[in-house]
Amino acid sequence: MRILVLGAGAVGTAAAYYLARDGHEVTVIERHAVPASGTSYANGGLVSPGDATAWASPEALKTFVRGMFNHDLGIRVRLGRDPYLFAWGLRFLRQCTQARKRANTLPKLRLALYSRDSINALSDETGITYDDRRKGILYLSRSRESLDAAARNYGFLADHGLPIEVVDPERMAGIDPGLAGARHHFAGAIYSPTDQTGDSRLFATRLATYATEKLGVDFRFNTTVEGLDTEGDAVRAVRTDAGPFTADNVVLAMGPESGLLGRRHGLDLPIYPVKGYAATIPLEDEGKGPTMGGADEDRYVAYSRLGNRLRLSCTAEFTGFDRTFRKQDFAPMFRTAHELFPGAFDEAKAELWAGLRPMMPRSVPVLGRARYRNLYLDTGHGHLGWTLAAGSGRLLADLVAGRSPEIDTEGLLYGN
Repeated sequence: MRILVLGAGAVGTAAAYYLARDGHEVTVIERHAVPASGTSYANGGLVSPGDATAWASPEALKTFVRGMFNHDLGIRVRLGRDPYLFAWGLRFLRQCTQARKRANTLPKLRLALYSRDSINALSDETGITYDDRRKGILYLSRSRESLDAAARNYGFLADHGLPIEVVDPERMAGIDPGLAGARHHFAGAIYSPTDQTGDSRLFATRLATYATEKLGVDFRFNTTVEGLDTEGDAVRAVRTDAGPFTADNVVLAMGPESGLLGRRHGLDLPIYPVKGYAATIPLEDEGKGPTMGGADEDRYVAYSRLGNRLRLSCTAEFTGFDRTFRKQDFAPMFRTAHELFPGAFDEAKAELWAGLRPMMPRSVPVLGRARYRNLYLDTGHGHLGWTLAAGSGRLLADLVAGRSPEIDTEGLLYGN
């Protein structure tokens, strides 16, 4: 079967790999010159089922409203710039109940656990490495109140398959000696020992090379998707600036742009681009940096150890497709990182970046066949795109092949 995959980020590249492994003839269309040049370029680096709790929640509603007026928070909302945000926001607000939070978290966690196992199996099968560390993640709390709230939140995940441990500052520093000098700032942490870290750009780049050389996948870079030619219940061709491409099936994995393309062709695909900031910094003294991944939950700052580099990420900014940034946008994350890892890095050497997370109102990705009999979705992964990439690609390949997926798809497929 001939299959077109639209998008060569971590999600699209993983889908292409699994489809080609099944024996399909796969072509990937990507507007950039190399894989993982968009959302997958410099995310937080966390492969984190522990972060599977749906964003839409009563707590998020309060933060969302505060973010309209206080742009120093980890969440920033700029309503005047994008009318579509109003429509998306109304759908998001409808999900901000405790019942919906739990209902949306369950399929997300199910896919995240499956995906973590899938990416490890994929790495073992192909031999690709991506500065990965399978040492767990620490979710840090600065006050007793926030630690108690985290224990309740992560306790729900633990009840549904995620191993966790609530740890005090001494145990926290024992797990990651890089935090020894900062432990007095915290009341404790949630330790998720089966979470892990890695560089999604290295993953996608090396997997694309493997898929090309070993499985015959054809990557068409510098090629922009312009639309779909449809006839009846099928996609007849994908229009690009390099001419039309035809195939038996088409997979939409274009991250934030998936929503724009989908809406032009009658798909109810409410994806909003949520901007995040990241900095990648060489470690001046590797002994003073973290040995694993973590997140300062009270300050919305995540970090990863990627080889001899420190990756920092912060902020969820609702401002449309604006990818611009200023140096001062990174000041909060640097202040926190200096506090966590004093003397470990020189922020003047940081590579700064901003990218867009494709967020659905439910905070759950959408997979499977959509409207046209030969159009499949693998998109809307939000802040967990790197975590969910391998699992969603593997699940998608099962759907295309007509196999029963290895996990329950309730809450994950388009229209359910």
